[in-house]
Amino acid sequence: MVFSSSLFLLYFLPAFLLLYFLVPRILKNYVALLASVLFYAWGAPDFIFIVIASIIIDFYLVKVMHTKTGRQKQVLTGVSIALNVGLLLYFKYANFFVENIDVLLKQLGSEPVKWTAIALPIGISFFTFQKMTYAVDVYRCIHPPLKKATDLALYILMFPQLIAGPIVRFNEIADQLTDRRSNENADNRLTGFFRFSLGLAKKVMIANPLGAYADSVFAVDPAMLSTVALWIGILAYAFQIYYDFAGYSDMAIGLGRMIGFDFPENFNNPYISKNISEFWRRWHMTLGRWMRDYLYIPLGGNRVSLRRMYFNLWLVFIISGFWHGAAWNFVAWGAFHGLFLIADRLFLLKFYSAIGKFPSVLITFIITLIGWVFFRSETMAQVWSYTAGMFSFSGGDFVYASREVWITMIFAIVFSFWAYFPVVERMQDKLFGKQQRLTMLFLMTFVSILLFIISLSSITSSGFNPFIYFRF
Repeated sequence: MVFSSSLFLLYFLPAFLLLYFLVPRILKNYVALLASVLFYAWGAPDFIFIVIASIIIDFYLVKVMHTKTGRQKQVLTGVSIALNVGLLLYFKYANFFVENIDVLLKQLGSEPVKWTAIALPIGISFFTFQKMTYAVDVYRCIHPPLKKATDLALYILMFPQLIAGPIVRFNEIADQLTDRRSNENADNRLTGFFRFSLGLAKKVMIANPLGAYADSVFAVDPAMLSTVALWIGILAYAFQIYYDFAGYSDMAIGLGRMIGFDFPENFNNPYISKNISEFWRRWHMTLGRWMRDYLYIPLGGNRVSLRRMYFNLWLVFIISGFWHGAAWNFVAWGAFHGLFLIADRLFLLKFYSAIGKFPSVLITFIITLIGWVFFRSETMAQVWSYTAGMFSFSGGDFVYASREVWITMIFAIVFSFWAYFPVVERMQDKLFGKQQRLTMLFLMTFVSILLFIISLSSITSSGFNPFIYFRF
Protein backbone atom coordinates (compact mmCIF):
# COMPACT_ATOMS: atom_id res chain seq x y z
CA MET A 1 0.00 0.00 0.00
CA VAL A 2 1.37 3.40 -0.97
CA PHE A 3 0.16 6.84 0.04
CA SER A 4 -0.79 7.76 -3.51
CA SER A 5 -3.44 5.05 -3.84
CA SER A 6 -7.22 5.19 -3.59
CA LEU A 7 -7.16 2.43 -0.97
CA PHE A 8 -4.96 4.48 1.34
CA LEU A 9 -6.55 7.88 0.72
CA LEU A 10 -10.21 6.86 0.82
CA TYR A 11 -10.24 4.01 3.34
CA PHE A 12 -7.10 3.39 5.38
CA LEU A 13 -6.17 6.99 6.26
CA PRO A 14 -9.67 8.28 7.17
CA ALA A 15 -10.39 5.17 9.29
CA PHE A 16 -7.06 5.48 11.09
CA LEU A 17 -7.37 9.21 11.80
CA LEU A 18 -10.96 8.87 13.01
CA LEU A 19 -10.05 6.09 15.43
CA TYR A 20 -6.81 7.79 16.53
CA PHE A 21 -8.53 11.07 17.39
CA LEU A 22 -11.43 9.36 19.18
CA VAL A 23 -9.53 7.08 21.56
CA PRO A 24 -8.09 8.39 24.85
CA ARG A 25 -4.42 9.40 24.93
CA ILE A 26 -3.35 6.20 26.69
CA LEU A 27 -4.49 4.15 23.67
CA LYS A 28 -3.16 6.32 20.85
CA ASN A 29 0.18 4.49 20.56
CA TYR A 30 -1.59 1.16 20.35
CA VAL A 31 -3.90 2.42 17.60
CA ALA A 32 -0.93 3.82 15.66
CA LEU A 33 0.99 0.55 16.12
CA LEU A 34 -1.95 -1.60 15.00
CA ALA A 35 -2.45 0.58 11.93
CA SER A 36 1.28 0.36 11.14
CA VAL A 37 1.31 -3.44 11.44
CA LEU A 38 -1.72 -3.67 9.13
CA PHE A 39 -0.12 -1.22 6.70
CA TYR A 40 3.08 -3.29 6.48
CA ALA A 41 1.29 -6.64 6.44
CA TRP A 42 -0.86 -5.47 3.51
CA GLY A 43 2.21 -5.17 1.30
CA ALA A 44 4.45 -7.83 2.87
CA PRO A 45 2.41 -10.35 4.90
CA ASP A 46 5.17 -12.95 4.77
CA PHE A 47 7.70 -10.65 6.45
CA ILE A 48 5.77 -8.88 9.19
CA PHE A 49 6.48 -11.66 11.70
CA ILE A 50 10.21 -11.55 10.94
CA VAL A 51 10.26 -7.79 11.46
CA ILE A 52 8.30 -8.01 14.73
CA ALA A 53 10.53 -10.82 16.02
CA SER A 54 13.67 -8.80 15.26
CA ILE A 55 12.18 -5.77 17.07
CA ILE A 56 11.45 -7.86 20.19
CA ILE A 57 14.98 -9.30 20.17
CA ASP A 58 16.43 -5.79 19.81
CA PHE A 59 14.26 -4.49 22.64
CA TYR A 60 15.58 -7.02 25.16
CA LEU A 61 19.16 -6.93 23.86
CA VAL A 62 19.33 -3.15 24.29
CA LYS A 63 17.53 -3.30 27.62
CA VAL A 64 20.18 -5.67 29.00
CA MET A 65 22.97 -3.76 27.28
CA HIS A 66 21.93 -0.56 29.04
CA THR A 67 22.61 -2.21 32.42
CA LYS A 68 26.12 -3.37 31.47
CA THR A 69 29.45 -1.60 31.20
CA GLY A 70 32.73 -2.04 29.40
CA ARG A 71 33.27 -5.10 27.24
CA GLN A 72 29.83 -6.62 27.91
CA LYS A 73 28.09 -3.44 26.77
CA GLN A 74 30.15 -3.35 23.58
CA VAL A 75 29.46 -7.02 22.81
CA LEU A 76 25.69 -6.68 23.24
CA THR A 77 25.64 -3.56 21.06
CA GLY A 78 27.65 -5.42 18.45
CA VAL A 79 25.21 -8.35 18.55
CA SER A 80 22.29 -5.98 17.93
CA ILE A 81 24.07 -4.30 15.00
CA ALA A 82 25.15 -7.68 13.59
CA LEU A 83 21.57 -8.94 13.77
CA ASN A 84 20.24 -6.00 11.77
CA VAL A 85 23.08 -5.89 9.26
CA GLY A 86 22.78 -9.66 8.84
CA LEU A 87 19.08 -9.45 8.04
CA LEU A 88 19.75 -6.66 5.53
CA LEU A 89 22.59 -8.59 3.86
CA TYR A 90 20.54 -11.76 3.62
CA PHE A 91 17.27 -10.37 2.33
CA LYS A 92 18.60 -7.56 0.15
CA TYR A 93 21.99 -8.74 -1.07
CA ALA A 94 22.06 -12.55 -1.05
CA ASN A 95 20.63 -12.73 -4.58
CA PHE A 96 23.21 -10.20 -5.78
CA PHE A 97 26.15 -12.11 -4.31
CA VAL A 98 24.93 -15.45 -5.69
CA GLU A 99 24.37 -13.97 -9.16
CA ASN A 100 27.91 -12.59 -9.23
CA ILE A 101 29.36 -15.87 -7.97
CA ASP A 102 27.47 -17.62 -10.77
CA VAL A 103 28.99 -15.27 -13.33
CA LEU A 104 32.46 -16.06 -11.98
CA LEU A 105 31.78 -19.81 -11.95
CA LYS A 106 30.54 -19.63 -15.53
CA GLN A 107 33.79 -17.94 -16.56
CA LEU A 108 35.67 -20.77 -14.87
CA GLY A 109 33.52 -23.40 -16.58
CA SER A 110 31.78 -24.59 -13.40
CA GLU A 111 28.12 -25.19 -12.65
CA PRO A 112 26.11 -22.31 -11.12
CA VAL A 113 25.05 -22.34 -7.47
CA LYS A 114 21.63 -23.83 -6.80
CA TRP A 115 19.68 -21.02 -5.20
CA THR A 116 16.09 -19.95 -4.62
CA ALA A 117 15.70 -16.22 -5.09
CA ILE A 118 14.82 -14.32 -1.90
CA ALA A 119 12.02 -11.76 -1.88
CA LEU A 120 12.87 -8.27 -0.65
CA PRO A 121 10.96 -7.07 2.46
CA ILE A 122 9.42 -3.65 1.91
CA GLY A 123 11.35 -0.76 3.45
CA ILE A 124 14.08 -2.96 4.93
CA SER A 125 16.82 -0.43 4.13
CA PHE A 126 15.06 2.29 6.09
CA PHE A 127 13.86 0.44 9.17
CA THR A 128 17.19 -1.39 9.52
CA PHE A 129 18.98 1.95 9.89
CA GLN A 130 16.42 3.09 12.46
CA LYS A 131 16.81 -0.11 14.48
CA MET A 132 20.57 0.39 14.50
CA THR A 133 20.23 3.96 15.77
CA TYR A 134 18.22 2.66 18.72
CA ALA A 135 21.07 0.44 19.89
CA VAL A 136 23.80 2.99 19.16
CA ASP A 137 22.01 5.95 20.76
CA VAL A 138 21.37 3.95 23.94
CA TYR A 139 24.97 2.69 23.90
CA ARG A 140 26.23 6.27 23.60
CA CYS A 141 23.96 7.27 26.52
CA ILE A 142 22.22 9.84 24.33
CA HIS A 143 18.86 8.54 25.54
CA PRO A 144 17.78 5.68 27.84
CA PRO A 145 16.01 2.68 26.28
CA LEU A 146 12.24 2.56 25.93
CA LYS A 147 10.28 0.87 28.68
CA LYS A 148 7.74 -0.83 26.41
CA ALA A 149 8.44 -3.13 23.47
CA THR A 150 5.31 -1.71 21.83
CA ASP A 151 6.85 1.78 21.85
CA LEU A 152 9.94 0.45 20.07
CA ALA A 153 7.72 -1.38 17.59
CA LEU A 154 5.86 1.88 16.91
CA TYR A 155 9.15 3.71 16.35
CA ILE A 156 10.30 1.12 13.81
CA LEU A 157 6.99 0.33 12.11
CA MET A 158 5.31 3.76 12.17
CA PHE A 159 3.58 3.73 8.79
CA PRO A 160 4.05 7.41 7.81
CA GLN A 161 7.82 6.94 7.48
CA LEU A 162 8.12 3.14 7.34
CA ILE A 163 8.52 2.61 3.59
CA ALA A 164 10.86 5.39 2.56
CA GLY A 165 11.74 7.59 5.49
CA PRO A 166 12.70 10.18 6.50
CA ILE A 167 15.21 8.13 8.49
CA VAL A 168 14.18 9.18 11.99
CA ARG A 169 16.91 8.63 14.55
CA PHE A 170 15.87 7.37 17.97
CA ASN A 171 17.13 10.38 19.92
CA GLU A 172 15.10 12.69 17.66
CA ILE A 173 11.78 11.06 18.47
CA ALA A 174 12.25 9.12 21.73
CA ASP A 175 10.38 11.59 23.94
CA GLN A 176 7.55 11.94 21.42
CA LEU A 177 6.92 8.20 21.57
CA THR A 178 5.77 8.56 25.16
CA ASP A 179 4.36 12.10 25.29
CA ARG A 180 3.12 14.16 22.33
CA ARG A 181 0.75 16.52 24.11
CA SER A 182 2.70 19.63 23.10
CA ASN A 183 2.32 18.71 19.41
CA GLU A 184 -1.29 17.53 19.44
CA ASN A 185 -3.19 20.65 18.42
CA ALA A 186 -5.36 21.97 15.59
CA ASP A 187 -2.53 24.01 14.03
CA ASN A 188 -0.34 20.95 13.59
CA ARG A 189 -3.21 18.94 12.15
CA LEU A 190 -4.05 21.61 9.58
CA THR A 191 -0.44 22.36 8.59
CA GLY A 192 0.21 18.62 8.54
CA PHE A 193 -2.69 18.08 6.15
CA PHE A 194 -1.35 20.90 3.96
CA ARG A 195 2.10 19.29 3.87
CA PHE A 196 0.56 15.90 3.06
CA SER A 197 -1.57 17.30 0.23
CA LEU A 198 1.39 19.20 -1.20
CA GLY A 199 3.49 16.04 -1.22
CA LEU A 200 0.66 14.07 -2.80
CA ALA A 201 0.38 16.68 -5.57
CA LYS A 202 4.15 16.55 -6.20
CA LYS A 203 3.96 12.80 -6.57
CA VAL A 204 0.78 12.52 -8.64
CA MET A 205 0.81 15.69 -10.73
CA ILE A 206 4.53 15.98 -11.50
CA ALA A 207 6.42 12.74 -10.77
CA ASN A 208 3.93 10.38 -12.42
CA PRO A 209 3.67 12.06 -15.88
CA LEU A 210 7.44 12.59 -16.07
CA GLY A 211 8.07 9.06 -14.83
CA ALA A 212 5.95 7.57 -17.61
CA TYR A 213 7.94 9.53 -20.18
CA ALA A 214 11.30 8.65 -18.60
CA ASP A 215 10.36 4.97 -18.68
CA SER A 216 9.55 5.20 -22.39
CA VAL A 217 12.98 6.72 -23.08
CA PHE A 218 14.92 4.18 -21.02
CA ALA A 219 13.00 1.34 -22.66
CA VAL A 220 14.71 2.18 -25.97
CA ASP A 221 18.28 1.21 -26.87
CA PRO A 222 20.27 4.43 -26.17
CA ALA A 223 22.25 3.90 -29.38
CA MET A 224 19.03 4.44 -31.34
CA LEU A 225 18.18 7.80 -29.73
CA SER A 226 19.43 11.28 -30.48
CA THR A 227 21.49 13.25 -27.98
CA VAL A 228 18.55 15.62 -27.43
CA ALA A 229 16.20 12.71 -26.66
CA LEU A 230 18.67 11.27 -24.14
CA TRP A 231 19.07 14.59 -22.32
CA ILE A 232 15.30 15.11 -22.16
CA GLY A 233 14.87 11.54 -20.90
CA ILE A 234 17.31 11.97 -18.02
CA LEU A 235 15.84 15.39 -17.21
CA ALA A 236 12.43 13.76 -16.91
CA TYR A 237 13.86 11.10 -14.61
CA ALA A 238 15.74 13.66 -12.48
CA PHE A 239 12.51 15.52 -11.81
CA GLN A 240 10.54 12.30 -11.40
CA ILE A 241 12.80 10.94 -8.65
CA TYR A 242 12.95 14.32 -6.90
CA TYR A 243 9.20 14.96 -6.83
CA ASP A 244 8.48 11.29 -6.14
CA PHE A 245 10.81 10.99 -3.16
CA ALA A 246 10.44 14.55 -1.85
CA GLY A 247 6.68 14.22 -2.27
CA TYR A 248 6.68 11.05 -0.18
CA SER A 249 8.79 12.79 2.48
CA ASP A 250 6.32 15.69 2.54
CA MET A 251 3.46 13.23 2.99
CA ALA A 252 5.33 11.43 5.78
CA ILE A 253 6.17 14.67 7.60
CA GLY A 254 2.57 15.86 7.19
CA LEU A 255 1.06 12.63 8.48
CA GLY A 256 3.46 12.63 11.43
CA ARG A 257 2.55 16.20 12.29
CA MET A 258 -1.18 15.37 12.16
CA ILE A 259 -0.74 12.78 14.92
CA GLY A 260 1.76 14.72 17.04
CA PHE A 261 5.15 13.57 15.69
CA ASP A 262 7.83 15.97 14.52
CA PHE A 263 9.83 14.24 11.76
CA PRO A 264 13.02 15.84 10.40
CA GLU A 265 13.10 17.49 6.99
CA ASN A 266 14.49 15.33 4.20
CA PHE A 267 14.81 17.65 1.17
CA ASN A 268 15.74 21.30 0.78
CA ASN A 269 15.72 22.32 -2.90
CA PRO A 270 18.68 20.10 -3.85
CA TYR A 271 18.89 21.18 -7.50
CA ILE A 272 19.96 24.73 -6.56
CA SER A 273 23.16 23.32 -5.02
CA LYS A 274 26.42 24.98 -6.06
CA ASN A 275 28.49 21.79 -5.59
CA ILE A 276 27.96 18.09 -4.88
CA SER A 277 28.84 18.56 -1.20
CA GLU A 278 25.96 21.02 -0.90
CA PHE A 279 23.72 18.70 -2.91
CA TRP A 280 24.14 16.04 -0.24
CA ARG A 281 23.28 18.56 2.46
CA ARG A 282 20.02 19.18 0.63
CA TRP A 283 19.14 15.75 -0.87
CA HIS A 284 17.90 12.93 1.39
CA MET A 285 19.27 14.86 4.34
CA THR A 286 18.40 12.25 6.95
CA LEU A 287 20.45 9.62 5.10
CA GLY A 288 23.40 12.01 4.78
CA ARG A 289 23.33 12.79 8.50
CA TRP A 290 22.98 9.09 9.35
CA MET A 291 25.99 8.19 7.22
CA ARG A 292 27.99 11.01 8.78
CA ASP A 293 27.19 10.27 12.44
CA TYR A 294 27.02 6.47 12.39
CA LEU A 295 29.61 5.59 9.75
CA TYR A 296 31.90 8.44 8.64
CA ILE A 297 32.72 9.79 12.11
CA PRO A 298 33.27 6.30 13.64
CA LEU A 299 35.71 5.65 10.76
CA GLY A 300 37.69 8.67 11.91
CA GLY A 301 35.86 11.55 10.25
CA ASN A 302 38.12 14.58 9.78
CA ARG A 303 40.46 13.52 12.59
CA VAL A 304 42.60 11.30 10.36
CA SER A 305 45.14 12.07 7.65
CA LEU A 306 43.92 13.69 4.43
CA ARG A 307 44.48 10.50 2.44
CA ARG A 308 42.55 8.42 4.96
CA MET A 309 39.79 11.05 5.16
CA TYR A 310 39.31 10.97 1.38
CA PHE A 311 39.24 7.19 1.41
CA ASN A 312 36.67 7.15 4.23
CA LEU A 313 34.51 9.66 2.38
CA TRP A 314 34.62 7.61 -0.81
CA LEU A 315 33.94 4.37 1.08
CA VAL A 316 30.91 5.88 2.83
CA PHE A 317 29.39 6.88 -0.50
CA ILE A 318 30.09 3.51 -2.07
CA ILE A 319 28.23 1.97 0.87
CA SER A 320 25.48 4.57 0.41
CA GLY A 321 25.13 3.56 -3.24
CA PHE A 322 25.03 -0.13 -2.34
CA TRP A 323 22.44 0.65 0.35
CA HIS A 324 20.16 2.02 -2.36
CA GLY A 325 20.17 -1.16 -4.40
CA ALA A 326 21.85 -4.53 -4.88
CA ALA A 327 23.36 -3.88 -8.30
CA TRP A 328 26.66 -2.61 -9.66
CA ASN A 329 25.11 0.53 -11.13
CA PHE A 330 24.16 1.67 -7.59
CA VAL A 331 27.70 1.02 -6.37
CA ALA A 332 29.02 3.03 -9.32
CA TRP A 333 26.53 5.83 -8.55
CA GLY A 334 27.83 6.04 -4.99
CA ALA A 335 31.45 5.97 -6.15
CA PHE A 336 30.66 8.68 -8.72
CA HIS A 337 29.29 11.04 -6.08
CA GLY A 338 32.09 10.14 -3.68
CA LEU A 339 34.71 11.16 -6.25
CA PHE A 340 33.09 14.56 -6.72
CA LEU A 341 32.90 15.08 -2.96
CA ILE A 342 36.66 14.48 -2.81
CA ALA A 343 37.18 16.75 -5.83
CA ASP A 344 35.20 19.48 -4.05
CA ARG A 345 37.68 19.41 -1.19
CA LEU A 346 40.70 19.23 -3.46
CA PHE A 347 39.95 22.01 -5.95
CA LEU A 348 36.33 22.29 -7.15
CA LEU A 349 35.06 24.50 -4.31
CA LYS A 350 37.71 27.11 -5.17
CA PHE A 351 36.81 26.82 -8.86
CA TYR A 352 33.09 27.27 -8.16
CA SER A 353 33.79 30.26 -5.95
CA ALA A 354 35.72 31.87 -8.78
CA ILE A 355 33.09 31.37 -11.50
CA GLY A 356 30.06 32.47 -9.48
CA LYS A 357 26.70 31.07 -8.39
CA PHE A 358 24.83 30.49 -11.66
CA PRO A 359 27.59 28.55 -13.50
CA SER A 360 28.21 26.52 -10.33
CA VAL A 361 24.55 25.54 -10.03
CA LEU A 362 24.43 24.62 -13.73
CA ILE A 363 27.60 22.48 -13.61
CA THR A 364 26.46 20.74 -10.41
CA PHE A 365 23.07 19.98 -11.94
CA ILE A 366 24.71 18.46 -15.03
CA ILE A 367 26.93 16.29 -12.80
CA THR A 368 23.81 15.20 -10.91
CA LEU A 369 22.05 14.31 -14.17
CA ILE A 370 24.96 12.09 -15.21
CA GLY A 371 24.76 10.44 -11.81
CA TRP A 372 21.06 9.73 -12.33
CA VAL A 373 21.94 7.75 -15.46
CA PHE A 374 23.81 5.31 -13.18
CA PHE A 375 20.85 5.21 -10.80
CA ARG A 376 18.13 4.66 -13.42
CA SER A 377 19.89 2.24 -15.77
CA GLU A 378 19.33 -1.49 -15.43
CA THR A 379 22.89 -2.50 -16.31
CA MET A 380 26.32 -0.92 -16.50
CA ALA A 381 26.26 -1.49 -20.27
CA GLN A 382 23.21 0.76 -20.47
CA VAL A 383 25.00 3.35 -18.32
CA TRP A 384 27.94 3.56 -20.72
CA SER A 385 25.75 3.57 -23.82
CA TYR A 386 23.42 6.24 -22.45
CA THR A 387 26.16 8.59 -21.21
CA ALA A 388 28.13 8.17 -24.44
CA GLY A 389 25.01 9.15 -26.40
CA MET A 390 24.48 12.22 -24.21
CA PHE A 391 27.85 13.60 -25.30
CA SER A 392 28.03 12.27 -28.86
CA PHE A 393 25.89 15.16 -30.19
CA SER A 394 24.46 12.83 -32.81
CA GLY A 395 21.09 12.48 -34.45
CA GLY A 396 18.67 9.60 -34.02
CA ASP A 397 15.16 8.77 -32.94
CA PHE A 398 13.10 10.95 -30.62
CA VAL A 399 10.60 9.59 -28.11
CA TYR A 400 7.28 11.41 -28.48
CA ALA A 401 6.35 13.64 -25.54
CA SER A 402 2.78 14.81 -25.12
CA ARG A 403 1.78 18.37 -24.31
CA GLU A 404 1.10 17.20 -20.72
CA VAL A 405 4.72 16.09 -20.40
CA TRP A 406 6.07 19.41 -21.68
CA ILE A 407 3.81 21.47 -19.41
CA THR A 408 4.70 19.26 -16.43
CA MET A 409 8.39 19.62 -17.26
CA ILE A 410 8.09 23.41 -17.19
CA PHE A 411 6.40 23.34 -13.77
CA ALA A 412 9.01 20.85 -12.52
CA ILE A 413 11.86 23.14 -13.60
CA VAL A 414 10.26 26.23 -12.06
CA PHE A 415 9.52 24.60 -8.69
CA SER A 416 12.95 22.91 -8.59
CA PHE A 417 14.93 26.11 -9.16
CA TRP A 418 12.79 28.94 -7.81
CA ALA A 419 14.55 28.72 -4.44
CA TYR A 420 17.69 29.85 -6.33
CA PHE A 421 16.49 33.24 -5.10
CA PRO A 422 17.00 33.38 -1.29
CA VAL A 423 13.70 35.19 -0.69
CA VAL A 424 11.81 32.18 -2.05
CA GLU A 425 13.64 29.79 0.24
CA ARG A 426 12.82 31.98 3.24
CA MET A 427 9.15 32.09 2.22
CA GLN A 428 9.14 28.32 1.86
CA ASP A 429 10.64 27.81 5.32
CA LYS A 430 7.95 30.07 6.77
CA LEU A 431 5.21 28.23 4.87
CA PHE A 432 6.33 24.86 6.25
CA GLY A 433 6.51 26.16 9.81
CA LYS A 434 4.16 25.08 12.58
CA GLN A 435 3.08 28.57 13.64
CA GLN A 436 0.68 30.17 11.15
CA ARG A 437 -1.81 33.01 11.37
CA LEU A 438 -5.51 32.17 11.33
CA THR A 439 -6.04 33.61 7.83
CA MET A 440 -3.08 31.59 6.57
CA LEU A 441 -4.49 28.42 8.13
CA PHE A 442 -7.79 28.96 6.31
CA LEU A 443 -5.95 29.51 3.02
CA MET A 444 -3.73 26.46 3.54
CA THR A 445 -6.78 24.32 4.35
CA PHE A 446 -8.53 25.45 1.16
CA VAL A 447 -5.42 24.74 -0.95
CA SER A 448 -4.99 21.37 0.78
CA ILE A 449 -8.53 20.26 -0.06
CA LEU A 450 -8.14 21.45 -3.65
CA LEU A 451 -4.82 19.64 -4.16
CA PHE A 452 -6.19 16.51 -2.48
CA ILE A 453 -9.24 16.38 -4.78
CA ILE A 454 -7.23 17.03 -7.95
CA SER A 455 -4.62 14.43 -6.97
CA LEU A 456 -7.26 11.84 -6.11
CA SER A 457 -8.97 12.45 -9.45
CA SER A 458 -5.65 11.93 -11.23
CA ILE A 459 -5.01 8.69 -9.33
CA THR A 460 -8.42 7.22 -10.18
CA SER A 461 -8.10 8.16 -13.86
CA SER A 462 -4.54 6.95 -14.41
CA GLY A 463 -3.09 3.47 -14.22
CA PHE A 464 0.51 4.69 -13.87
CA ASN A 465 1.33 5.25 -10.20
CA PRO A 466 4.73 3.77 -9.31
CA PHE A 467 6.82 4.68 -6.30
CA ILE A 468 10.57 4.61 -6.98
CA TYR A 469 11.83 4.06 -3.43
CA PHE A 470 9.20 1.41 -2.63
CA ARG A 471 11.68 -1.30 -3.64
CA PHE A 472 14.45 0.02 -1.38
